[in-house]
Amino acid sequence: MVTILFLSVYLTTFTPFKEVWKLPILIEHFMEHRAEDPSISISAFLDMHYMQGNPRDADYERDMQLPFKVISHAGVISVAIPPSYIFFQAAPPLYNQEEKPILYDVAAYSFNFHRSIWQPPKSC
Repeated sequence: MVTILFLSVYLTTFTPFKEVWKLPILIEHFMEHRAEDPSISISAFLDMHYMQGNPRDADYERDMQLPFKVISHAGVISVAIPPSYIFFQAAPPLYNQEEKPILYDVAAYSFNFHRSIWQPPKSC
């Protein structure tokens, strides 16, 4: 129950989902248009208000109250407090300073090794 409560508060506060709360305004505004023109359908009403842009007509302020016309972006401010001190420790090198690291194996790069590839087949 607590999870559902927190999820509901989050969705209706910090996301565009809160525009769903404006659905009664959409219904009221449709009824206002229906009172002026009884032949208007819901699809014509939605087309007029959502597909034709935002024309400045007599009920422009009322149109801007409809859901998803103007989405307010509620910002979330998060503050990160750094720790009082940061401790770094450098690890010592894993190799002995007196030994030189081997860069390549001399036997693998000898000319005799590579020359053996080009020998003709030999019978046993």
